[in-house]
Amino acid sequence: MNIESLPFTLSSLRSAYAAGLKPETVIAEVYRRIRLADDPGIFIHLPEEAETVAAAAALGPHDPAKPLWGVPFAVKDNIDVAGMPTTCACPDFAYDAKTDAFVVARLREAGAIVIGKTNLDQFATGLVGVRTPYPVPKNSLDPEIVPGGSSGGSGVVVARGIVTFSLGTDTAGSGRVPAALNNIVGLKPSLGSLSATGMVPACRTLDTISVFALTVDDAFAAYAAASVYDQADAYSKRFAPMKLATPAKGLKIGVPDEKTRLFFGDEVQATSFAAACETLKTLGHEIVELDFTPLYQVAAMLYEGAWVAERYAATENIMKERPEIMHPVTRQIISGAEKLSAADAFKGIYRLADLKRKAEPMLESVDCLCVPTIPCFFTVKDLEADPIGPNSKFGTYTNFVNLLDMSGIAVPVAARKDGRPGSVTLLGKSGADGTLAGIARMLHEGAGVTLGATGWALPTDGAAISAPAPGADEMAIALVGAHMSGLPLNHEIAGRGGRFLFAGRTAPQYRLYALAGGPPKRPGLVRSENGASIALEVWSVPLSRFGEFMQGIPSPLGIGTIRLEDGTSVKGFLCETAGTDGAEDITHLGGWRAYLDRH
Repeated sequence: MNIESLPFTLSSLRSAYAAGLKPETVIAEVYRRIRLADDPGIFIHLPEEAETVAAAAALGPHDPAKPLWGVPFAVKDNIDVAGMPTTCACPDFAYDAKTDAFVVARLREAGAIVIGKTNLDQFATGLVGVRTPYPVPKNSLDPEIVPGGSSGGSGVVVARGIVTFSLGTDTAGSGRVPAALNNIVGLKPSLGSLSATGMVPACRTLDTISVFALTVDDAFAAYAAASVYDQADAYSKRFAPMKLATPAKGLKIGVPDEKTRLFFGDEVQATSFAAACETLKTLGHEIVELDFTPLYQVAAMLYEGAWVAERYAATENIMKERPEIMHPVTRQIISGAEKLSAADAFKGIYRLADLKRKAEPMLESVDCLCVPTIPCFFTVKDLEADPIGPNSKFGTYTNFVNLLDMSGIAVPVAARKDGRPGSVTLLGKSGADGTLAGIARMLHEGAGVTLGATGWALPTDGAAISAPAPGADEMAIALVGAHMSGLPLNHEIAGRGGRFLFAGRTAPQYRLYALAGGPPKRPGLVRSENGASIALEVWSVPLSRFGEFMQGIPSPLGIGTIRLEDGTSVKGFLCETAGTDGAEDITHLGGWRAYLDRH
């Protein structure tokens, strides 16, 4: 096995470890790749190689039960790692962390190995990656382009193939912009799904730790391992186990309409985004153009009133007692809060509530959004000439996301015509992480691009997508017709708190009929020894709303047990045999959507 050419993806490492590779050898290779990169801007703190190799040896015998066993990762330097300093890219602020941040501890329990602490825009204030007193990380693809921020080092270290994944943070897009600029995946989780214990806040009400990786599978595997409720974090939320889900076809995906699609003169970026939208159509989804004005109005709130004051609250002692230790641009931005009153902060909170209400109908009209991760590119020289303007433009499609409590994932798409990386971000409601990742995975698979700056191909033998389970207070129900995503009766389940879990097929023991009557047209699924496999979607419904939902279901339909093609069973709609009188047998079409496509 040639370790120097081994891709540090999860699938490659798992196979290599199963074949006898030692984690000490992997760590030695990590340090070789660090030396080869010759970029002093990536890490703020990097332990001696012997220390990290010893930590790898301490893992003991190979343990495949640990999902991240032997996997190297890096941590943004505003997140604590025991025994390492936390600086937030401000040397005079530095302190030695005594314990791991909650998320770091969960990842270590899963078998992952910390390599070091990565560079950032100071106090996580910026999207460009150059607001640091340390050497600026070099963009992995083109050193003339900014690396992106604030998680710049975390993005670059993954793109160069030095580690499998890294932790960033995301308040205004810091977990997404570096992904776009370095041709990697940036997973911005639902707020509260990753604990903030042990993370130095920028805006505590909006912050989340984020994950960078070369593939969607790898990012989601790290996220799933770390997504554990933390009683000690007042902003931690309870979520059902996060699982990457196969997306249903027929989703309504909202995109900016022509009037509100902003690229600031970068027509190549505009063409790249239009191509990504066409790809989503070929995957079976509907593109819905929306007026993004309300979202841009929300985005503008991030550096006004309450949230500038929140950044000030996080750095108040420094701003009052030692402002000179701050990077001048960081200080300029945060000092804007000194002119604000408590009344100004509350006015901002009230305005945000009004804008949220204004945006609700638009967001409810679609299943998710797709936006360009960045509207255009900027060089290091651009930032030297204007330290603030380009940063603001980078936030065009990112700043509103956490203010609206949305989940998101940035994913590479086909390279632009000029060779620069293409990237889009999928955005959804809180808790939609698995579904968004499933769509992102399909986009990445069809992009035809290599991973980061490595030249490695996207693995075809990655972790299998698994189906998410309903919560303890929910019931899973299989849908085969008009209640599925994007179809006329979907509102009857979605409007009662239902949520999409996964798309799948029945075992080959059912027949499907187009029942007489309507509109709307309805299917009937009937057990049969002479059956076939039928396409379906599985949704979860709150137990408290299930009876209400069933009251609207007419005879001859009822709830029974449906066997899936993987051998598992789920409750779902079955039709009485007598109900097929006068119905059309459409089993040969394989599903209701195929029937609708012909009518």
